[in-house]
Amino acid sequence: MSEQYHPNLKISRDGEIGYVTFDRPEVRNAFNLSMWRGLQLTLDALSADDTLRCIILRGAGGQAFCAGADIAGFVTERATPEAEEIYALALHEGMQAIRNCRHPVIAQINGFCLGGGAGIATMCDFRVGGENISFGITARNLGVWYPYAEIDPIIQMAGTGVVAEILIEGRIFNGREAYEKGLLSRVVPDAEVAAEAEALARRIASGSPLSARFHKAAIAKLRGPLPITELEDKAVSDFTRTEDFQNARNAFLAKRKPVWSAR
Repeated sequence: MSEQYHPNLKISRDGEIGYVTFDRPEVRNAFNLSMWRGLQLTLDALSADDTLRCIILRGAGGQAFCAGADIAGFVTERATPEAEEIYALALHEGMQAIRNCRHPVIAQINGFCLGGGAGIATMCDFRVGGENISFGITARNLGVWYPYAEIDPIIQMAGTGVVAEILIEGRIFNGREAYEKGLLSRVVPDAEVAAEAEALARRIASGSPLSARFHKAAIAKLRGPLPITELEDKAVSDFTRTEDFQNARNAFLAKRKPVWSAR
């Protein structure tokens, strides 16, 4: 497949293995609104390709898998509750396109894997990370509320205690810590991440594709649905109404610490 669905999401393939490269190295491969939309289109297209057996997600530049959302874009893309609702839907649909992809998906993690980048990784079926990665979610630093559907897979993998460390305490884990917490499938020296992710993809591709698809769907089914109401889900976007979010966003852009008012 050579068609690209977003200029910063590069699709390539090597035989039965598909690759999606996040290509904004100048901002550590941070995602903006259009990239979340492009991620959905990209994963949906790859999922429909019966000639693929496995997909690897990776970051360009060697310094980051994905550093999360592009905070500079918050000024326009998440400035109001209405804009945030649009952004939240695009983010959710992009994330779920990874989880719902028929083919197994591997996150090849080097460097920074933060915020939405960690969310992308936890939506994958496998996560291969280097020993010196930075893995965490920085929502607390921006007054942002992390969505239910993106918290759920972290709980499934690592439990509520680790989720509390990540979201409330704000812990950032290196590769070894992330592996011990259950957040990575395996950890290897930084220079070996790409080779290990490819070897994993080749092992998957050597097996029955129908078996892999069935077992991926079975795991999702047995995990069970989230019992979250529509009103609860929409309330995640209410952070845009708070003084804390406005102050934290402006502080980030000004490279200073935010002052919290709890309003």
